[in-house]
Amino acid sequence: QVQLVESGGGLVQPGGSLRLSCAASGSIRSINSMGWYRQAPGKQRELVATITSGGTANFADSVKGRFTITRDNAKNTVYLQMNSLKPEDTAVYYCNALLIETGRLFLYNYWGQGTQVTVSS
Repeated sequence: QVQLVESGGGLVQPGGSLRLSCAASGSIRSINSMGWYRQAPGKQRELVATITSGGTANFADSVKGRFTITRDNAKNTVYLQMNSLKPEDTAVYYCNALLIETGRLFLYNYWGQGTQVTVSS
């Protein structure tokens, strides 16, 4: 069984910063990509940023230049550094991992439980 555990959400003023962390644990053979998605009230879940095992990152246009994604492959952990936060960044942020479990052959998509990020003065 695989678990993704997120941390680092909270309340921050506009222009502030937050750092999210997500650690994957359990029977993991390998992790392809890890990343972050978010869902604001009344809206669909959307991609924020992803990063491959080789370090190739992809960002939503709305966060380019403000957010950075990094990954520690040895710890199966992904980080999202969020700077210059705006009220429109307010959402529940979900960690995602595309991985192969021990003893299996195919990639499966896993999600964390979500962490709330609120940007407000």
